[in-house]
Amino acid sequence: MATPQQQTQGMLDVLIRAGLIAVLAVFCYRVFRPFLDLMLWSLILAVTLYPLHRRLKAYMGGSDARAATLLVLIALVLLLVPIFMFAESLAESARNSIAAVRSGAWRVPPPVESVASWPVIGNAVYGFWEQAATNLTGALQKFAPDLKEMSLNLLAKLASMGASMLIFFGAIIVAGIIMAYGEAGSRNAVLIATRLAGPDRGAGLAALCTATIRAVAQGVVGIAFIQMLLIGIGFIAMGIPGAGLLALAVLLLGIMQLPVTLITLPVIGVVFATRGVTSATITFAIYSLIAGLSDNVLKPLLLGRGVDVPMPVVLIGALGGMVVSGIIGLFIGPVLLAVGYNLFWQWVDDQPLPPVDDHPHDA
Repeated sequence: MATPQQQTQGMLDVLIRAGLIAVLAVFCYRVFRPFLDLMLWSLILAVTLYPLHRRLKAYMGGSDARAATLLVLIALVLLLVPIFMFAESLAESARNSIAAVRSGAWRVPPPVESVASWPVIGNAVYGFWEQAATNLTGALQKFAPDLKEMSLNLLAKLASMGASMLIFFGAIIVAGIIMAYGEAGSRNAVLIATRLAGPDRGAGLAALCTATIRAVAQGVVGIAFIQMLLIGIGFIAMGIPGAGLLALAVLLLGIMQLPVTLITLPVIGVVFATRGVTSATITFAIYSLIAGLSDNVLKPLLLGRGVDVPMPVVLIGALGGMVVSGIIGLFIGPVLLAVGYNLFWQWVDDQPLPPVDDHPHDA
């Protein structure tokens, strides 16, 4: 039997080891933190695209490297063109807006008399609106500090969006490297899950995480991205002002599980009001409506292949991820929260049932 001194020494050894492990874990996290979003995004893309990689592998002589390289090249080509078009549209919209304000071509219509009768704020709104209609520059000078701060914030967001796109392209390349070692990675994932959950539940835990990632990435983020591409290309082809911003709004609504017709219907109305009813505007309207409703066809095909995840979980993940990590978090947040949600409920459901009394006593 150990003496009190030996017990104290043993406890001290355990605390020292735990402290050293904690220090090492914190140090490793700080070193890895700049690459965390990139690696998470790469892992999500690799898990999502791996079934397609396996199909390509059968046509590439069984080579994982060639199949992964071809898949990465296809993804980059398919994404670079529309993203470049959207970026150009955003830049063109910004240039046109600045030029219109400087030249005085952009004018505010005068207010109607009924605005002044609005309760509480009517007179103030009417006065500012009337001044903006007659002297826009003077009206804007009152809010110059606020407008400057808003402009700086907008530029910061645009810069962050550009950095996110670069990280996204880097994540596609890293995902290709992960897929090239997909079989070994799959075995390692099962080993890690087995170490965490035990030999009886390890394989099931890894399968649940994989199914959840694919379900959300394909059925939520993937569908929103497809809708953004379809609708954005239509807006750009029709010459809609601010097509890039509208396409980004479509992406946000799609991930948040809101109908993108909130954007397509007003745009169609504006097109008919400004350009009249022609064969081009009718074709644009039909195309935009079909693209806006395409999620009703894509969701049963993509989301039904995985596990069910409540839409509020996806919405909270998208909003929270965007607050924490910007545009990158908009994609990563729903996936990670869905994985955590399913793991939590598996842990809740995976518990022994209470014993059944075969001979209940009479009251």
